[in-house]
Amino acid sequence: MRYIVTGGAGFIGSNLADTLAQQHHDVIIIDNLATGRRENIEHLLDHTRVTFIEGSITDLDLLMDTLPGADGIFHQAAIPSVPRSVKDPLASNEANVTGTLNILVAAKDCGVSSVVAASSSSVYGDTPVLPKHEDMVPNPLSPYAVTKFAGECYGKVFSDLYGIRTVFLRYFNVYGPRQDPKSEYAAVIPKFITRLLNGKPPIIYGDGEQTRDFTFVADVVQANIRAMESNARGVFNIACGRRISLNHLASILSEITGTRRDPIYEAPRPGDIRDSLADISRAREAFGYDPQFPVEEGLRQAVAWFRDRA
Repeated sequence: MRYIVTGGAGFIGSNLADTLAQQHHDVIIIDNLATGRRENIEHLLDHTRVTFIEGSITDLDLLMDTLPGADGIFHQAAIPSVPRSVKDPLASNEANVTGTLNILVAAKDCGVSSVVAASSSSVYGDTPVLPKHEDMVPNPLSPYAVTKFAGECYGKVFSDLYGIRTVFLRYFNVYGPRQDPKSEYAAVIPKFITRLLNGKPPIIYGDGEQTRDFTFVADVVQANIRAMESNARGVFNIACGRRISLNHLASILSEITGTRRDPIYEAPRPGDIRDSLADISRAREAFGYDPQFPVEEGLRQAVAWFRDRA
């Protein structure tokens, strides 16, 4: 098959592109390297089945030139940060809403039948009901969450009006190899790991009793490919199906890294939710999603990857 991977030099996108190439698909990566990194795909640049195009999903002409003949699009490109969206909502809207709309328009005009796209658990907001299920009314608390919900709405409309099969996967706190710990807006796990490997205490915003359903990146890759190969349409939670507190996370990582440091606690950040846990039964039933990495195993692999690059 011939697949497009937007954001294919990013954390999730590069892991996905790797697996698709290993499965002998033709892969076209589109990434403007704003948040993606060339080093994530350096090993793929000479691959006979992989093409890298440095460009933006906000460039509709580029998409119209690139998408003809594709069997499907894995749309991973985004500005993936709640704090960054709070600081600069216009940039998040341009990348995440306009970019997603461009992908859908180009798919329609170029005859691409299937789009599997990254959404986010942040669309649920801070509703107290756990686990989160796809029939809940969204309650976004940040511009980032709004952009992801808007993308889902566009996906449904393009499916209903134009017959494109769209699948939007609501990722829950993805972590693993190639996640960038250096950004001001880096996710909690790479920040915890790198600080501990450097002998520093992890920093927790809030009391640390907030919970997350952490999902290893290999399970997210599995979900994307299974969704693409299925007949599924709509919105699906992609997670591990188990939650732990940030205090517990810090304790596990202290044990794995062999660095005992009590966390530093700072004020909660605006836009962050309190608790997160997914009901993943719909994805399991629709396309056989089956997470393989309990959080402890995924964290061991993540620590090993970061340690190799320390």
